Amino acid sequence: HSLGILELREAIAEYYLNKYGVTVSPDQILVTSGTSPALFLICAALLDPGDNIILTDPHYACYPNFITLLEGVPLMVKVLEEEGFQYRVEAVQERITRQTKGIMINSPANPTGTLLSPEIMQQLATLSPYIIADEIYHGLVYEGKEHTILEFTDRAFVLNGFSKLFAMTGWRLGYVIAPPEFVRPMQKIQQNFFISAAAFVQRAAITALREAGPDTKRMIDEYNRRRQFMVARLKEIGFGISTDPTGAFYVFANAKRFDADSYRLAFRILEKAKVAVAPGIDFGANGEGYLRFSYANSLENIAEGLQRIERYLQEG
Repeated sequence: HSLGILELREAIAEYYLNKYGVTVSPDQILVTSGTSPALFLICAALLDPGDNIILTDPHYACYPNFITLLEGVPLMVKVLEEEGFQYRVEAVQERITRQTKGIMINSPANPTGTLLSPEIMQQLATLSPYIIADEIYHGLVYEGKEHTILEFTDRAFVLNGFSKLFAMTGWRLGYVIAPPEFVRPMQKIQQNFFISAAAFVQRAAITALREAGPDTKRMIDEYNRRRQFMVARLKEIGFGISTDPTGAFYVFANAKRFDADSYRLAFRILEKAKVAVAPGIDFGANGEGYLRFSYANSLENIAEGLQRIERYLQEG
């Protein structure tokens, strides 16, 4: 079925009810081959040429590509380290035009690992554009609590999937929860571009939602140990971290004291220390001077990698 197996859509609706207390009809859910096709469907349904979607800067590197592919315009709103990389609602309001069709939120966020506060989510939900909420890192939260945008508004699209919390990355399975009036147009696009997500993977996702709780709990506890270790070591080395990340599996560290050119620094670390980090400039102009570190690796490898980076930065 181009919407996805009904039993899986029912399981997703049940999951959102149990976790967040929100009621979602299975008929509002489209199952996709990962969240990237889900975002494509949203942009295709929302955008006419010249329309825009507001993004944070920094942001997940692929967001602008979906918008520009469909002849839309990404509008950037800077989010600042000293403010915990939170949207400032007044800055968002200043960017809204008659052609603004959506405001993108990602909480926990890639690359910053930070959560958007419920107060800001509530304020964003009162604005006129649809909210597009990338909730793919939900569940990977170590302090505080994540909130779905559906707690605050029905005028929203929710992206989620099984790659992160359920470690099913290569299985390529995601979904979008959409306002009812968009479901049929998005289904038509899905039928023509993707047909449907793989049926056997959808069966696995039903099991994940209903039976994998103890396994994900162990994984989250391990991620948290790695997070605490990495944040402490990066600070020891001399990187700036004003707000500790509390979700996803990233640390977005200020590296300007070592080199304001994040691309150059990342490649020097790769060449000299043999450790791969992501340059902040990849995530937007406001990410320049930062490096993104990932703790989706063993504690032993993280310790070794950080030791190599420290040695390189000390010795050159």
